[in-house]
Amino acid sequence: MKSALSLCLLFLGVQVQGQQQVQQTPVPADQSQADHENLPYVKLAPSNADFAFKLYKQIRDDMGDGNIFFSPLSICTAFAMLTLGARSNTLRELQKGLAFNLTRMEEQEIHEGFQRILQMLNDPHREDQLNMGNALFVDSRVELLQNFLNGVTNFYHAEPVSSDFQNLPQAIKEINMYVETKTHGKIVDLVKSLDPKTVMVLINYVLFRGSWESPFNSLKTRDDDFFLDTKNSVKVKMMHQNKNFNVHRDEKLSCWVVEIPYIGNVTSFFVLPDQGTMKQVEDALLKETVSNWLRAFEKRNIYLDLPRFSVSGSYDVKSLFEKMGVTEVFSDQADLSGMAKNLLLKVSKAIHKATVDVRENGTEAAAATVLEFIPYSLPLSPPPHITFNRPFMMLIIDKTTDGLLFLGKIVNPTAEED
Repeated sequence: MKSALSLCLLFLGVQVQGQQQVQQTPVPADQSQADHENLPYVKLAPSNADFAFKLYKQIRDDMGDGNIFFSPLSICTAFAMLTLGARSNTLRELQKGLAFNLTRMEEQEIHEGFQRILQMLNDPHREDQLNMGNALFVDSRVELLQNFLNGVTNFYHAEPVSSDFQNLPQAIKEINMYVETKTHGKIVDLVKSLDPKTVMVLINYVLFRGSWESPFNSLKTRDDDFFLDTKNSVKVKMMHQNKNFNVHRDEKLSCWVVEIPYIGNVTSFFVLPDQGTMKQVEDALLKETVSNWLRAFEKRNIYLDLPRFSVSGSYDVKSLFEKMGVTEVFSDQADLSGMAKNLLLKVSKAIHKATVDVRENGTEAAAATVLEFIPYSLPLSPPPHITFNRPFMMLIIDKTTDGLLFLGKIVNPTAEED
């Protein structure tokens, strides 16, 4: 059997708190709607959503009842970079696993779509703080092919970093420091160990730090019960608001959907299934479902109760992908011949870690006191009271790209680690 040096693929997604209101990016006057829909990043959005929900269901099936939180966009971007060097069946498996629609998009357009997404997410003029980036830690024994290097730097703005993988403790330290710095300390010690044969590490990171468009008043936060199931509960800090939100009651799926926007171009959907209907809602998670919610939103006054929470998720993406039919890239049959000269490479490890911290002001590192005065009148009937005191779902969406930045299920707000 031919020997193969291992390519260690690592990626992470981190989210810091809150959420933000998003203004839909207007289509320029000289650009028709048809032209807009043909832009690569617009055509890519449905594929990325399909991948996100497919991966969510695989994680759900693997984990059973437990918190879920991950960045679909981070994982998809990392593996999309890998397709630049994949060939033959390895490439086809990756493309299918990532839900790329090759009847609608050329390979070049896929990478152009990610290129534009990265540009828009990292726009310095954004009101929210959203950063996404990529890096390649490469051993001196590896000579990357110029086409691959051009692709990852031009399309994905990846930073090539020279690293000595013959000194694994030092390489691990360098990688973890890079990740910790890029995520502002939110992801620490991502890499616990490396295969001794590792010669390259690919990293993607996402950092989101957002402030609620309408912050919760911390003086109204109080201890309350969160029901893990019909018999067990935990105490949480429950935040409260009585304001106008985009709300939809999905009678077919038996759930409430509330949009809580951030300042800037990011928003969040909080989905509260009725007791016993979580699996029904999860099974229905498709891009069409989210589109239906968007169309059905109605601005209305509600009493909203939402727990303060901080949860993290760590995932073995290699195992998840193999169960989704993406196997060859992790095996000795991997064809990554488009990456490096005279080396047979395979992916030996794929790790993803994400964290979310939701607070009254939407951000972790800042505090604010807000005194808000609004006119009121006696309603004809009381506003609905929507209390997130049982397992719920959370989606964080960038509206400029229609990108699903983060996706999760909160089963126990007091359990910080999965």
